[in-house]
Amino acid sequence: MLYYLFSWLHKLGFPGAGMFGYTSFRALLSIILALLISSIWGSKFIDLMKKKQITETQRDAKIDPFGVNKVGVPSMGGIIIIIAILIPCLLLGKLDNVYMILMLVTTVWLGTLGFIDDYIKIFKKDKEGLHGKFKIIGQVGLGLIVGLTLYLSPSVVIRENVEVHRAGSKIEVVHKTNNIKSTKTTIPFFKANNLDYADFVAFMGRNAQTAGWILFVIVTIFVVTAVSNGANLNDGMDGMAAGNSAIIGITLGILAYVSSHIEFASYLNIMYIPGTEELVIFICAFIGALIGFLWYNAYPAQIFMGDMGSLTIGGIIAVFAIIIHKELLIPILCGVFLIENLSVIMQVNYFKAGKKKGIRRRIFKRTPIHDHFRTTLDQLDPTCTYIFTKPKNVFHEAKITIRFWIVTILLAAITIITLKIR
Repeated sequence: MLYYLFSWLHKLGFPGAGMFGYTSFRALLSIILALLISSIWGSKFIDLMKKKQITETQRDAKIDPFGVNKVGVPSMGGIIIIIAILIPCLLLGKLDNVYMILMLVTTVWLGTLGFIDDYIKIFKKDKEGLHGKFKIIGQVGLGLIVGLTLYLSPSVVIRENVEVHRAGSKIEVVHKTNNIKSTKTTIPFFKANNLDYADFVAFMGRNAQTAGWILFVIVTIFVVTAVSNGANLNDGMDGMAAGNSAIIGITLGILAYVSSHIEFASYLNIMYIPGTEELVIFICAFIGALIGFLWYNAYPAQIFMGDMGSLTIGGIIAVFAIIIHKELLIPILCGVFLIENLSVIMQVNYFKAGKKKGIRRRIFKRTPIHDHFRTTLDQLDPTCTYIFTKPKNVFHEAKITIRFWIVTILLAAITIITLKIR
């Protein structure tokens, strides 16, 4: 809204109003505003949650190896994150931009899904929360909305292989393609760094492009579901999900900026995506909201984000990557989420397979994988066999969290350099 106000004032010659026309200026304002909202309003929200006794018991000191007590800690902190994202975007973003609209819809959609889940857990005293099938339906529904919007909207286009020629002070932009609807996406480590989903169904001839979009929608649904669940599983220690997601957000912001900048896109030989500069505004609000939330969520946590927060930030990361055609970089960038997902899938399937044979067995001491590193040997089920029981010495959750952050920073750096290593 402020963007449109200052655009109008700029036309009237109001001094300084033109600053709102710069993406970098609005992005910086966005991150500052989001950080202030989440950090300042966060304390008032925590006091309100305590007053209303909207709390959660995540861990009892009696069963924690370090005596960490997490009883009566306010939950549903995802509200802080969501509000801190929405306000800066509504104030500073271009609200007629299809990409901004999709990100706002994603935030509200998954925020609502997570709110229902947390409401059932806290107010209905049902630890299982919203039934898994309803979560999947919600995630699939969002995937369909995103995929079909990107397919049907005339504003969603790319220009591939842009070249910029300089002749003195003049800049000439050469496009090897005009604005086109495309099912192409960036693939890491390959010289021909674009992969077209339509190529997988080339045998369909003239219908290959349409079939390619159907395949793209299916991939979108899978990515949204996988990443939002991965972020949800990663939210098990103080500051873990918020810190990892902020690092991932910074990386996505860099990728969105270079994709929206014609000269950077030319230099890196990546597709130029008009309009994605507004995603920089959104992701800066996302980063600011998470950093501000960390003020209270870092060890020892004064509030938990709940599923309302973890499902939302996972979905935001997934949809953002899909919009900028970088979804195939997700396994690298969100490697921590991937490992968390795989550890649970492996553990469950291995246990079920053994149960059919009358054997109690597990792969890890506990899953998601971050819990493996804080589980002592005397906490293990004596009737069960385990493949991995090391390390025997457990780590404090603060150390585990920081080490997971370090791994995510490393993966983020690898993700960025894939743009040049081919």
